[in-house]
Amino acid sequence: MVDIHPGQRVAVLADAQNLYHSAHSLYSRNVDYSAVLDKAVQGRELTRAISYVIRADSPEEESFFDALVDIGFETKIKDIKTFGDGSKKADWDVGMSLDAVTLADHVDTVVLCTGDGDFSRLCHHLRHEGVRVEAMAFGAATADELVEAADSFIDMSEREETFLL
Repeated sequence: MVDIHPGQRVAVLADAQNLYHSAHSLYSRNVDYSAVLDKAVQGRELTRAISYVIRADSPEEESFFDALVDIGFETKIKDIKTFGDGSKKADWDVGMSLDAVTLADHVDTVVLCTGDGDFSRLCHHLRHEGVRVEAMAFGAATADELVEAADSFIDMSEREETFLL
């Protein structure tokens, strides 16, 4: 396993919906994305930081999107889909995975900020390509298969005062 060193080129991909819902269901608090980005990079060379967000037409979301940009994230925004039966769906799993695979040739490490176990297959693929994969999320809301598939896992629950507002 490759250790962290300052010359590593890092891409940080943040599943904002996953982190938001985890923080709210576990703590009823918001995520400090500035702290997330700092911890993900850990003094290495940041190549890309992308936050994947869903537009649900809530009043404060545009200021949230702007804040992410101010912190240093590019934002990729998808509108929530409402189906005929009233159900709603929106996720970025495919978009995040495609970006990670595309970035793999340009970085040494991909940090996935999500607890979603659907990304475990992506971890295996990236590691096979020689990319270090780190995951960070709230442990109680993180799938075991993601933790096992990543090279390392940062449990944000162990440092609530750092990662929550």
